Amino acid sequence: MVEGDTDQNQSKYTDVKDDRVANGDSKDHPLAGVVAVSLHEKSLDHTHGTPPPLGNGAADRAIVLSNKQHEAKGAYGASDPERGGAHSIKADFEQAIELTGYGRFHYILLAICGLVSTSEEMDVISMSFILPSAQCDLDLNTQSKGWLNSIIFIGMMFGAYIWGSVADSLGRKRVLIVISIMNAFCIVASSFSQTYEVFMVFRFLNGVALGGSGPVIWPYFAEFQPKSKRGSMLSFMAAFWTIGIGITTPAFTYNSWRIFLLVCSIPSFIVAALLLYLPESPKFLLSQGKIDEALAIFRGIYVTNTGKSKDQYPVRELLIDDSLREELEAVTKPIKNKYKRMLYDILDNSKQVFMSPVLKFTIISITINFTFHIGYYGLMMWFPELFNRFDEFTRAHPGVEDASVCQVTDYVVGMGSHSESGVCSATIPSTVFMESLITVAAALPANVIAVLGMDRLGRKFFLVFSTMAAGACSASMYFVTNQHQNLAVSAVFSGVISMGNASLDCLITEVFPTHLRATGVAISMVAARLGGIIGNVVIATLLDLYCPAPTFIVAVLLAGGGLMCLFLPNTTRTALA
Repeated sequence: MVEGDTDQNQSKYTDVKDDRVANGDSKDHPLAGVVAVSLHEKSLDHTHGTPPPLGNGAADRAIVLSNKQHEAKGAYGASDPERGGAHSIKADFEQAIELTGYGRFHYILLAICGLVSTSEEMDVISMSFILPSAQCDLDLNTQSKGWLNSIIFIGMMFGAYIWGSVADSLGRKRVLIVISIMNAFCIVASSFSQTYEVFMVFRFLNGVALGGSGPVIWPYFAEFQPKSKRGSMLSFMAAFWTIGIGITTPAFTYNSWRIFLLVCSIPSFIVAALLLYLPESPKFLLSQGKIDEALAIFRGIYVTNTGKSKDQYPVRELLIDDSLREELEAVTKPIKNKYKRMLYDILDNSKQVFMSPVLKFTIISITINFTFHIGYYGLMMWFPELFNRFDEFTRAHPGVEDASVCQVTDYVVGMGSHSESGVCSATIPSTVFMESLITVAAALPANVIAVLGMDRLGRKFFLVFSTMAAGACSASMYFVTNQHQNLAVSAVFSGVISMGNASLDCLITEVFPTHLRATGVAISMVAARLGGIIGNVVIATLLDLYCPAPTFIVAVLLAGGGLMCLFLPNTTRTALA
């Protein structure tokens, strides 16, 4: 699709000079393409009577003129690259991605990356649908359900840091393929588990694989987007997550909830295959000094979007700014073994996200993700269980119309199916499934609003609005008096929290620099998963012991965490760092 340009073709269109060899520079050197650009610019400076920049070494020669200086000098007599002039030959990353156009490639990219997001959310949220049905097969109580909900987040904590760091070292694409395959096989294996302990092991491994999805797919997708469309397209991708027969023997059971798990593995298999057709992130390749490969990918995107020949892509050389030059200098550090290099990069990236000036962003990002996901996963994953309890109470009390969440919980725990004398039922009533479906569907219009308004109103607006509104919904759940009110509040909560999730993904993805983006997002995701663990365990415990506490705790954490985003820079319609 885009990777059709071979290495031989890449050299044909990048104007990399053979002077590198004469000057003692290796063609394989990460700065080779940059040196060619800078040397060419020096000759231009001479032509216009401007002395060449002072300094020595490949890194100093990599310093090129800013776009404004370049335009002022009228180099090559080219028109403004951002306007797509026919003779434009130099551009920075943002101009280069703009000049590829916006079309078929980006929509294919959205579909594949969106499927990754769909697969992740299906695997996480599916457990909340499975628990009411699996409780008899696996002999579950409220606490064990809480740990089953949480074990995937424990795995995701480990996976987020490991895969995010590896992606900043080895690239986004190959990591996504590996974790998609691992995720699919873990889901399949978990569907065959016959005991609670074995099921927990495979759900943990499932979480380790899923942990790499968010920290890698969001930077990967964002780095292909022009700044004018990045917010809306990231919000569009965030919307993708909204997208009984059995076999029984005395020794082995494979029934409906296991088949449901098997179905949930299908997107991961599909994703692994589709990712083979996508290119590596050109932003990542630039940060690794692979100038020719990045330019070849830009040409491929241009061909896919416009249908024109790659010869007509106006950019011939890529401008290197100061921040990218620093990343390129780091790439040239003499570490021979590639595994030592990878380990060094992982440790170095981890250290840098906790150093100034990135430290402030890291701390705020960790705080927001932790508080946000206590509410997001803490409540969202318990909604089907709550609907099931309301249905059980209604069937036991046909003449009673009004009942609060706490009254329903007291009955189910004290006298119903969760009591010592209760009879386990693996049947999920159709009304519970329908209410769960309505709650999930409520996120669709909310995501449409986020897509349309993210680049107009900004990430901070949506995050503050959604966390405040979700906090109010959480608190109001204590005051509902019947099943219908509970459904309405749950649906509104699902809608507004989805808008917040989209804006949070945009903001956290954009705030970190390229060479630290996957690592920074990964560390933020670790905090998010920790919030999911605590949310599920605490809600499972407090819901039965002291019912009013969970809703008010979640309300305070959501509102307080959302306000923290006001201390982050505005990233709406700005170039990626």
